[in-house]
Amino acid sequence: MTLDHSPKTETSFGHPASEPGRGAPPPTSPPRKPVTRGRLTVRIVITLIVLGLLGAGLYGFNTFRAKAIADFFANNKPPPTPVALAEATVQTIPKYLSAIGTLQAARQVTVAPEVAGRVDRIPFESGARVKAGDPLVQLNDATEQADLLAQRAQARLAELNLERYRDLRRSQATPQSNVDQYQAQLDEINANMKRTSALIGQKLIKAPFDGELGIRQVNVGDYVNPGATIVTLTDLSQLYINFTLPEQSFTKLSVGQSVLINVDALPGRDFEAKITTIEPQVSADTRAVKVQATMDNRERQLRPGMFANVRVVLPPQPNTLTVPETAVDYTVYGDSVFVATQQKTQDGKEQLVVERKPVKVGDRLANRVEIRSGVNAGDRVVVSGQLKLANGAAVVPAEKNPLTPPQTLPQN
Repeated sequence: MTLDHSPKTETSFGHPASEPGRGAPPPTSPPRKPVTRGRLTVRIVITLIVLGLLGAGLYGFNTFRAKAIADFFANNKPPPTPVALAEATVQTIPKYLSAIGTLQAARQVTVAPEVAGRVDRIPFESGARVKAGDPLVQLNDATEQADLLAQRAQARLAELNLERYRDLRRSQATPQSNVDQYQAQLDEINANMKRTSALIGQKLIKAPFDGELGIRQVNVGDYVNPGATIVTLTDLSQLYINFTLPEQSFTKLSVGQSVLINVDALPGRDFEAKITTIEPQVSADTRAVKVQATMDNRERQLRPGMFANVRVVLPPQPNTLTVPETAVDYTVYGDSVFVATQQKTQDGKEQLVVERKPVKVGDRLANRVEIRSGVNAGDRVVVSGQLKLANGAAVVPAEKNPLTPPQTLPQN
C-alpha cells in the first residue's frame, strides 16, 4: 500500500483545486453588506408613508360613502302616509254612574204544600200563565172531607139541643147552665169544622198571584212533605234591578232618578227604570251603597237573574271636548294623539305633518272619548294608521276610515 503525497493545487480564488475525477465545487454568493441604521430608518419611513396613504384612502372612501348614503335618503323621502282624520269637537255629553246589576222579579215564589199528602190532581202545565186563585195541585183530602161531614152532623144535633134547652129555659124548666153547656158544645163543633175546612183548603194549593209557572217538579201519585218544591211562580210584569255604587256616589243618588239598563241577551237596546230604594247604610266591608231600581216589564223581554249593565243618569255636561275613541293611543307611558297641521317644506310647498301630543282623557261614550287637556277644539287628529307614524311624519287624508263599521253585516 502506497500513499500519494503529490501536492494539491489551488485555484486563483484561493480554493483548493478539484481533484481529478471529482466535480467542480458549487459557486458561492458574494458576501452581504451589513444593514446600517440609515437604511433601516428609510425603510420604516417608507412603510409608514404607505400605511398612511392606505388609511387616508380608507377614511376618504368611508366619508364619501356616508355622504352618498345621506344624500340618497335626503333626496328620496318616503311618500306621505295615508291616514283617516277627524276633528276634535265641543258638545254636550250625557253623564252616567256605571255599575253592574242583577235582575230580580218583583214577585216570585216557590209553590210548596203546607201539609203532607199524596198528589191526586195537577190541573196545570209547565210554563202556563195563571191567575191569582187558580188551583195548581190537589192533595188527597178524603179523610178531612169525611171528618167535615161528621162535624156538620154533630153541629146540627148541637143546634137542636141548644134550641130545646133554650125553650126549656124560657119556661124555667131547666137551669141556665145546661143552655151554656150546649152552647159551648156547638161552638166547639163549629171550631172543629173551621179547622177541618182550613186543612182541606191547605190540600188544595192555589196560585197566590198572577204569573208564569216554571217546570213542574211533582207527578200525580207522589207523596209530598211540607215545603217540598212543586213549581215556581213568577210575576214578570215588574222587575227589580239590584246594584251597588261606591260611597262617593251617594250624594248623586235620589229616589225617582232614571236608570238605563242593557243586557247581553238584547244588545244595543236600553231599558229605562227608576230608582225606588237606596240603602240607608254604607257597607263597612265594601264601602258601597246598595241601590234598587224598578222597571216595567209587561212585554216580558227580560227575565229574572239576568246580568245587567246599569247606568244611572246624571245631568248632562256641556262644552265638553271629544274625539273619536280610536284617535287615542293608550300606552304605559301615557295617552297621546297625533295632531295633523299644515306646514311648509324646504321647497315652499304646503304639507300635512303630524305631531304626537300627550292628552288627559275622561269618560267614554258612543265611540267617543272626552279630552280634558292636550288638544284644542278644531284640531284634526289621526283616527287610524297611527302605527306607521312618528313625530314630523308627512301624511295625506285617506278617502275613508277603514275602522268605520259597515252599515250592514254580511250574511252567511
